[in-house]
Amino acid sequence: MGARDRKSALILGEGAWEERDMRAKRAVITAAGRGTRQFPATRSIQKELLPLVDTDGLTKPTIQIIVEDCLRSGIEEVCIVVEKDGQKPFREHFRALGDDERRVFAAKPWALAAGEALAEMERRITYVEQPSPEGFGHAVYQARSFVGDQPFLLLLGDHVYTTPDGVSSPIAQLLDIAAESGGAVTSVRLDPESAVSVTGVLKCRPLNSAIAADAPGQVYDILALKEKPTIIEARELATPGVPGGFYLCHFGLHLFTPEIFDCLGQLIETNTRVKNEFQLTSGQELLLARSQRGEAPPYRAAFLQGDRWDTGVPDGYLETLMALGGRGPFAAQLHAPVR
Repeated sequence: MGARDRKSALILGEGAWEERDMRAKRAVITAAGRGTRQFPATRSIQKELLPLVDTDGLTKPTIQIIVEDCLRSGIEEVCIVVEKDGQKPFREHFRALGDDERRVFAAKPWALAAGEALAEMERRITYVEQPSPEGFGHAVYQARSFVGDQPFLLLLGDHVYTTPDGVSSPIAQLLDIAAESGGAVTSVRLDPESAVSVTGVLKCRPLNSAIAADAPGQVYDILALKEKPTIIEARELATPGVPGGFYLCHFGLHLFTPEIFDCLGQLIETNTRVKNEFQLTSGQELLLARSQRGEAPPYRAAFLQGDRWDTGVPDGYLETLMALGGRGPFAAQLHAPVR
């Protein structure tokens, strides 16, 4: 391949070996949900556009924070999946300043700089529409033409991530791990048994014996996975070495190879739904089976360092405001006594 610093992997093709660059340069962000849990705020604004005060002190829509994190981590192009006819509010935000705006902000260099940043993001963003609301997996499937035949990062448009000072973002961590792994990688975190009914649980085998099974940086072979299992089902998915009563669960970031689209397409073609929707987890199960049969690149999991914040629910939105605020220039005011 080209430059020496490009990561690549040999994967089993249809009867032959082929070389694929495993350093993902494209990201897909889903933003097609209705935001019903944030009603009535989401009656007039898409939930991914709800404002947050970022760690730099600027107020931004949630999805802008996500896009910026992607670009800082090495992603070059971003696809935002929106609902049918849902591009307008996103395009209205991610654009260059107009003449009137430039006059208004003429004495505010920070605002002019923010406008230039938005113009640069506009050049990096592609929009695709989900024609009908048929599930998370169906939304992801709409990005197949954008992705092409390369690996890609998948993110939720209402989740943001933080890390301690000096630690690279979870997005950057996942990109590095996937480039070395040579296949798909799903991020995981440790959740208690009480939480398994609302998330995906993965049974894994740790690959690095030098660190704990639940340590940041640990990489795993995925043995099985299930979305929202019962407690009885979850106990069958316990990962060796993980403390009792805890499980490896979805952390919200995925690095997929394009084979995931074959799996999602199979679900759609056969009309295989869960609760009347095409689920991403169902596609993950098919991808895992293909990988285990040697028909797709390795599919692994990785424990990332950092925290995830869900702005799609009221309590999570408040927690996100506090988490970002505590890391920004207004932290002292945030921790002052309430009057």
